[in-house]
Amino acid sequence: MTNLAVYAIGDVHGCHDELLTLERKIVADAAGIEARKLIIMLGDYVDRGPASSQVIEHLLAPPPAGFERICLAGNHELIMLEALDGRIGLREWNDLGAAATLHSYGIDYDHLRRALSPDEQLHVILSAIPPTHIAFIRSLPILIDSDDHVFVHAGIRPGIEIKKQMDHDLLFIRSEFFESAHLLKKWVVHGHTPVERSRLDGRRLNLDTGAFQTGRLTAARIWGNKGRILST
Repeated sequence: MTNLAVYAIGDVHGCHDELLTLERKIVADAAGIEARKLIIMLGDYVDRGPASSQVIEHLLAPPPAGFERICLAGNHELIMLEALDGRIGLREWNDLGAAATLHSYGIDYDHLRRALSPDEQLHVILSAIPPTHIAFIRSLPILIDSDDHVFVHAGIRPGIEIKKQMDHDLLFIRSEFFESAHLLKKWVVHGHTPVERSRLDGRRLNLDTGAFQTGRLTAARIWGNKGRILST
């Protein structure tokens, strides 16, 4: 991360307008920084909020001028793929906010499940979601590891080397990670568990401020030895 200004953004959950607002704040904040600029998205782009399709389409487009961007996977992207691939039922995905995602693609899930069989429902859904969106979700990496920082959706399992971490932990872990935050050897920047305000806890920084409920989408700027919180 030498000569690199990183802006990590927490869980978007279909909040397209908030993402655009936060990006404008990031661009303004970075205007005076003479360094490479990288936006790291921490996953959970879909479900719960109103505009998942628009969020994915936005992330498929180029990042703001002068920036690079890396999008990580979240547990909601994994669950969406498992539903679309038929490994779990659509109702299981719906329990986590799929109806809002499907509505952004023009599908009324409540009507769909009353009118069609599960196989027919899946066919309609797959016909409505652009292949480029599904390919994007399949392509998402799960972790970024640098000398001093780890960027990941949920967290890491304490005491395990980064290269030996299990994908499920990186996407779903909570209490085991939180309880050992003071023992971490690197700074871990993550989302997944909504908090009212982003603040350091030991060596972890949680950027999920529940944008789909609060309207507050949060980013952290990490540049040199300093950090700054930006929020909508």
